[in-house]
Amino acid sequence: MLEGIDYWSELKDSPSQMETCFAIFVNVLELDEHGEPVNEKHAERRAATWLYQYCTGTLPPGQADLESWEVELF
Repeated sequence: MLEGIDYWSELKDSPSQMETCFAIFVNVLELDEHGEPVNEKHAERRAATWLYQYCTGTLPPGQADLESWEVELF
């Protein structure tokens, strides 16, 4: 999804945007009773969706808008 997008140059001087990306991953990630992730790839995809949208101004093809709970900072 992020191939060809230089997201590091967009985020390296913007720690609050990096915080948002990390928050999306953690908010979406689900753990089993042993603390093992059960949907890591989905959480990665949602964080990548945000990065793509942040860098290009559009959603990646086939991806749904981010929900408010996904981007919530605690």
